[in-house]
Amino acid sequence: MKKYSIFISLIAVLMVVAVSCKRSFLDEKPYSSFTPLTLTDSLGFEASAVGLYNLETGFLTYSGRQGWPSVWQAGTDVANVTAQQEGIEVPYYNYATLTPTDAAASFTWGKYYSMINNANIIIDAAENPSTTKIGATGKKQVEAEAKFFRAYAYNNLVTLFGKVPLVDHALTSAKTDFVRSPIADVDNLIIADLTYASTNLADLNPVGGKTNTQGKPTSRANKYMAMQLLAEAYLRMGKNSLAEAQAQAIISSTKFSLVKARYGVRAGGAGDYYSDMFVYGNQRRAQGSSEAIWVLEQENPTAVVGGNVDNAQQRRVWGAAYYAIPGMLPCDSLGGRGIARLRLSNWVLYGLYPTGDIRNSENNIKRHYYYNDPSATYKSIYGKPVPFAGADTAFRICPSTTKWGQFDPNDTFGYAMIKDFIMMRLGETYLLLAEAQFKQGNLAGAATSINALRTRANAPQVTAAQMTLDFILDERARELIGEENRRMTLMRTGTLVDRATRLNSNDAVHPTVGLTAKNLLLPIPLSEIQLNKDAVLEQNPGY
Repeated sequence: MKKYSIFISLIAVLMVVAVSCKRSFLDEKPYSSFTPLTLTDSLGFEASAVGLYNLETGFLTYSGRQGWPSVWQAGTDVANVTAQQEGIEVPYYNYATLTPTDAAASFTWGKYYSMINNANIIIDAAENPSTTKIGATGKKQVEAEAKFFRAYAYNNLVTLFGKVPLVDHALTSAKTDFVRSPIADVDNLIIADLTYASTNLADLNPVGGKTNTQGKPTSRANKYMAMQLLAEAYLRMGKNSLAEAQAQAIISSTKFSLVKARYGVRAGGAGDYYSDMFVYGNQRRAQGSSEAIWVLEQENPTAVVGGNVDNAQQRRVWGAAYYAIPGMLPCDSLGGRGIARLRLSNWVLYGLYPTGDIRNSENNIKRHYYYNDPSATYKSIYGKPVPFAGADTAFRICPSTTKWGQFDPNDTFGYAMIKDFIMMRLGETYLLLAEAQFKQGNLAGAATSINALRTRANAPQVTAAQMTLDFILDERARELIGEENRRMTLMRTGTLVDRATRLNSNDAVHPTVGLTAKNLLLPIPLSEIQLNKDAVLEQNPGY
């Protein structure tokens, strides 16, 4: 064996010497490039378009920092962190610690610019006259899909950071001279992209159909997604009449209706028609949700390879940690295993909902727990209510939204969540419409729009005299708690400082502190500023 090994080694040495004598050995052979993938046919375009959904799903399901969902809720008016905080969310209630090295701001910036560049690759290829292996109609469809995502990314970036670099073509080489463009320039691109998208994206077939009018799954982009995003963007821009027109067109399309009756997989069981929308197996338009405009679908990776991009933490963040109480077991009726990194604010729990509002029912905000471990150890208390005592109410049996509840019998520990993400639904369309009407002085119209939701919720009707921006934001919390990115809503409307300070600075454990006007924008990531060596990428004021 020893002679054989030496013989092989000698051959190897001779081969290296022989190769090294050739000049070509020194030639560089790069294995990556800035040059984007050349898209030429429908299969390439389709794969690239699907990648845009993957990027957004990856943003929502990020689990490298398990407190990620808390970043967008803590330190606002609707939620506080608990003793179960992970760390990434700390600067979002203790605002004095929010600096340009913030991990959440950096992750957000990177993810959305990745989405923009990937969208630009598709758009550039679709607009290239030499791309001939896909027809004109196919080009328009995939370009519209990419432009929706580019506009979506830019609208989020402008809301969070203000002026940002405008990149409307795919990068083909290293670039270190970015500058922040005027918001008006970015807004013009958003409007152009969404106008094109709403014109060229698919329409929708009736509720229950599995494909849109282009024969693609209903989870793929449709024209109403572009219209809803355009309504929100117009509100941010102060173009309120245009926002109203977009929201009104969605409502008048007759493609959607507010859910007012039980349906789906639990129609005959516990729950109500509002909670039915958030049951796993009910969330999609194809599954019967007549409100669904855009649903990012997830599948259990044990059944569908690639069905889940990362390990979504929403259930663990929002759900009570009742499993930690002796005599309690994780179960489907309690939404699986949560750890309560967030707790609904006292304002939400005790001051937000009127009596009788179905959105505050036990089916939608869980407030009472009963011992459910039938083993001999806990036989004496089985079925009895868990008492509210001491620190338990802070996170173990804290009242919590049921929207993210979902139990996987294959994962009783409950690390990941496989529910779909309801990105847009008709309930929010009415709220956008009310906001647009209020901002134009049409208080009666705003009240009518709000009452459409309150009628569905069995809540008292409101009058024109009650219409203020604060009231509309209150109603958004009633309707969209746990769904909307609350931080972005309050930043978009310029109300974060007032509402978080006035409504949610009294938490005994982790109060909102240090919040000032500068926090209406996030800091530009320091790493981006430092890498941008050939131009000045300005920091936001105060950071």
